[in-house]
Amino acid sequence: MIKAINFWSFPGGLDGTKDVKQAIKEAKMLGYEGIELSFGDTGTLSPSTTAKEIADILKTAKEEKIKISSLCAGFYWGYNFASSKVEDRKKAIEMTRKYIDTAEALGVDRILVIPGAVDVFFNPAAEVISYEDVNSRCIAALEQLVPYAEKKKVAMGIENVWNRFLSMSVLEMKDFVDHFDSKYLGVYFDVGNVIPFGYAEQWIRILGKRIKAVHFKDFKREAGNGGMVGFVDLLSGDVNWPEVVKALKEIGYTGPVTAEMIPYYRFFPEVRLKVTSIAMDSILERK
Repeated sequence: MIKAINFWSFPGGLDGTKDVKQAIKEAKMLGYEGIELSFGDTGTLSPSTTAKEIADILKTAKEEKIKISSLCAGFYWGYNFASSKVEDRKKAIEMTRKYIDTAEALGVDRILVIPGAVDVFFNPAAEVISYEDVNSRCIAALEQLVPYAEKKKVAMGIENVWNRFLSMSVLEMKDFVDHFDSKYLGVYFDVGNVIPFGYAEQWIRILGKRIKAVHFKDFKREAGNGGMVGFVDLLSGDVNWPEVVKALKEIGYTGPVTAEMIPYYRFFPEVRLKVTSIAMDSILERK
């Protein structure tokens, strides 16, 4: 498994002010083997990113001997596959195609995809959509995108995120993915996101080879599941890390395990990157 860090974990990553090449250098210095970069409307990786900018990022990664192991994206909260607005649904599909193109250009073979949302847990003003509509519209969108992903050889990983859709039942997630019958449509499994609703090791064993990528986060159940309050440092929450790693080995998973450490520490947020690297070494039994 590749020990990786998510770009949003760096101070300035979420708001797009962090220099990507500097993040790559810092990730290597902190002992990470891979980095997950982010794609969005704006920022270093976006539909307007040039071939030269891509080449510069690849050059830096090569020089630092670090792998760009996956890509993530937050634009789905604004462009929902299941939106009642046709233009938003079209935009989500269009952006995902460009997202796949960017992954291909970077030599990345897996991306995170949010499969629509019933609501947006951090935005009370967001539209609330019926579960049935989310399901049917997301299937329709992904049926358009799977052939494109297959052509580009970039796997789309559906994340078990707090979207009130496919997030509470591993059997439903399994059946949803199996509907597409493609090795380029699987699951981006987030260990921490599942803790309020179940056990990560059970999800891993049931999903098996469907898992294309993994996020490492930890969550403390007693803190509740409102907002981000329950997310804590790795090894500080209720994730059974020995069982999680055991389950990943059982299913033969050898891809990236990427720490996504949000929210930041109030003071000296860069320290969390060091703490996380040390914790991952213990979790992954690295010396």
